[in-house]
Amino acid sequence: MFEHLVSFQFNEKYSPELEKQLLEVLLSFKDRIPGIVDLTAGVNVTEETEHMHGYTLGLRVTFEDREALRRYGPHPVHQQFVQLLDGIVENVIVIDYPVMK
Repeated sequence: MFEHLVSFQFNEKYSPELEKQLLEVLLSFKDRIPGIVDLTAGVNVTEETEHMHGYTLGLRVTFEDREALRRYGPHPVHQQFVQLLDGIVENVIVIDYPVMK
């Protein structure tokens, strides 16, 4: 399995309404994109604000294998989400790694 972690930093155009919409779309990925084993997404509520660096939305996706992760990027559902980020995203951090047990 592979983990895909994403943290989003947004600009001043980001709003609570948009946040709700983005979360709904992210959470829908599990039922709409093949190869996803598990998925969580949410708003950053850390009390360690000195480490937040403006990243307010997080996503964790567990894929069945590396190929499923590779198919995810160009998948139409993922690409629709990417289009929603146009003009509001300041920065994104992505970390992908194989699950070690």
